[in-house]
Amino acid sequence: MAKENRALIAMSGGVDSSVAAKLMCDRGFDCVGCTMRLFDREDSDNCGSAAEVLDAQSVASTLGMPFYVFDLRDEFKSAVIDKFVRCYECGMTPNPCVDCNRCLKFGALYDEADKLGCRYVVTGHYARITEKDGKFYLRKGLDETKDQSYVLYSLTQAQLARTFFPLGELTKAETRALAERHGFVNAHKHDSQDICFVPDGDYASLIERYMGRKSPPGDFTDSSGKIYGRHEGLIRYTVGQHRGLGLHWHEKLYVCALDTENNRVVLGKYEELFSKALDASEFNWCSGEIPAGELRCKVKTRYRQRETEATVTVTGDGRVHIDFDTPQRAVTLGQAAVIYDGDTVLGGGTIVKIYK
Repeated sequence: MAKENRALIAMSGGVDSSVAAKLMCDRGFDCVGCTMRLFDREDSDNCGSAAEVLDAQSVASTLGMPFYVFDLRDEFKSAVIDKFVRCYECGMTPNPCVDCNRCLKFGALYDEADKLGCRYVVTGHYARITEKDGKFYLRKGLDETKDQSYVLYSLTQAQLARTFFPLGELTKAETRALAERHGFVNAHKHDSQDICFVPDGDYASLIERYMGRKSPPGDFTDSSGKIYGRHEGLIRYTVGQHRGLGLHWHEKLYVCALDTENNRVVLGKYEELFSKALDASEFNWCSGEIPAGELRCKVKTRYRQRETEATVTVTGDGRVHIDFDTPQRAVTLGQAAVIYDGDTVLGGGTIVKIYK
């Protein structure tokens, strides 16, 4: 049975989750540290590697916390890596952090928390959770340069009720200062910029290893079928890209679409990147309540993008249609469309159709 003041702290080995653990201890919680072992590569300094486990364990020991390593490699492969590969095969650009949060950090970790009698799960995300009249709200972190609410849109009311984000009101500089003050080994560790299971950044090679074959070359074309040259496999390109195409053309060209049926990378001018609307599926409403009729809000379709005004219409079966007030650049299949009311996340889903 869960104890009301017992919390499971997800510790990646980085500075953010370490300071989150310290803050929860300072608040009087009975804290238990853990790291998820997600994949087999040990030649990296990303989440779940041997080096990261040692750093997390060191901080947990400093704080006097018990510490566990949970082997979630099978779950991670099924929910994150396999989906990552499938999406690229289908001409989509997935967001594995969203899937990891949904299925591992705020999925499997709750099961582990239950086994250890922990009422709460705690992470080092820069976001906030507030409660009013029994309803929980997911809100942006106060440090907008670090806000991670975009990748947390899948949280439900039941999950929000048993989750803490202690860093939500801190800046990154304040977090590092706290880590340094308490002598944490990772106080000045750099933030990882890579996908954790692709530490060298060569995601195309990883996908080909998983597929067991090479992504076949094909044509670069424009929307009418005019051929510009040859591409090196669809999985090596994403919408909005203009560097690394290997073409020598008299004008700048951008990837506007991936035509999986004909194995074509469709190129165009900058203005051809813009879309007026999208459809999103598997949409989660954080409040647990699906609104009726049209909803005016703001939306972002990429992690580091500013929100833009839009109208959202619920179309049924977990899908919504979003019309932008102003056409948006490089809206990409497989990415998340997340909608906001001010600094509050209303919900989000996966982009499955784009309207030019």
